[in-house]
Amino acid sequence: MKALLLIVCVLVSTQVFAQPPARIISPEVQPDGHVTFRLHAPNAAKVEVSVEGQGPGTPMQKDEQGIWSATVGPLQPDIYGYSLTADGVGLIDPSNQLMKPNLLNTQSAVHVPGPPSASLPWEVADVPHGQIHHHFYRSKIVGDDRDFYVYTPPGYNAAAKQDYPVLYLLHGFSDSANGWSAVGQANVILDNLIAQGKAKPMIVVMPLGYGDMEVITRGWGSWSDKQLAWRNLSRFTDVLLGEVVPQIEGSYKVKKDRESRAVAGLSMGGAESLLTGLNHLDKFAWVGAFSSGGIDNQEFSAEFPAVTAGANKQLKLLWIACGTDDGLIKVNRALKSWLKEKGVQYTDIETPGAHTWMVWRRNLAAIAPLLFR
Repeated sequence: MKALLLIVCVLVSTQVFAQPPARIISPEVQPDGHVTFRLHAPNAAKVEVSVEGQGPGTPMQKDEQGIWSATVGPLQPDIYGYSLTADGVGLIDPSNQLMKPNLLNTQSAVHVPGPPSASLPWEVADVPHGQIHHHFYRSKIVGDDRDFYVYTPPGYNAAAKQDYPVLYLLHGFSDSANGWSAVGQANVILDNLIAQGKAKPMIVVMPLGYGDMEVITRGWGSWSDKQLAWRNLSRFTDVLLGEVVPQIEGSYKVKKDRESRAVAGLSMGGAESLLTGLNHLDKFAWVGAFSSGGIDNQEFSAEFPAVTAGANKQLKLLWIACGTDDGLIKVNRALKSWLKEKGVQYTDIETPGAHTWMVWRRNLAAIAPLLFR
């Protein structure tokens, strides 16, 4: 019996005081842009890594310690979302604290830096920085508690006399209100452009972009319900104009004329920007849509009933962008054809890329210098 107890104690002490496994470095970014991903999963039979904008997943290989690894690239300098899949189960990378938050599919993220001599607009630089403010409120229109973020530029002073123009910047479906700040790096982009004299100092408002949260609780399939999809888009306009804008104009040093208001967004937010901006030209003179989705190309006349060539006198800018590899390029082109038939002038932007943040960060960096000129 004593011998048995001794064996048990030795086994327990071995487990308790065993050396922890060596720290896994993942992701590991090489100077040439190749990135190695690793995952400790000794009991898994199959593991792969999927990187945003890089096509199908890449199979990973297991070593004798049960650590799976794969190297992808070279990747162009940017910030990429990625996920690991082990035996069919999607995972975030437990060795990486950099996240790409999302209401339906949170991922890990990896930053492949640009060369020091030519940093990208969304890379933090040694320039004056603005501030991000987080606000909460009760929406009477939707009947829920929600939030929005506000970027104020460097030098903003609530006690000063200077007023600023406002960009209402909208996220896409499945994002939350922090999509543009946490993933899109909107504040960093504005910091850099303002410091370089390329963009005018402005306030950027990033609200929660849903008019009906049921589209989220029902997931991706919710868009097949046309009534729900339309209620979500149209009610968001009511929230923006009836609740968010009044709070901004009551709390921040902002200009309140239509030529000092812009609305722009990506995907679902692009559709909301078009619906809100083009149907309320008395409130917005600048409208931008990035990879806009949610617009039914058979119903443009019903969705924009008042849009005619007369809009050209009110619009300072109508900017429509989409990646050529984006599945929504067809509906974007249909919208532009409809606008052309109506005699409405617009700036047509088509760039390489799919439905990814790599495209949308570039869109923001391209449109911001055009605003409020």
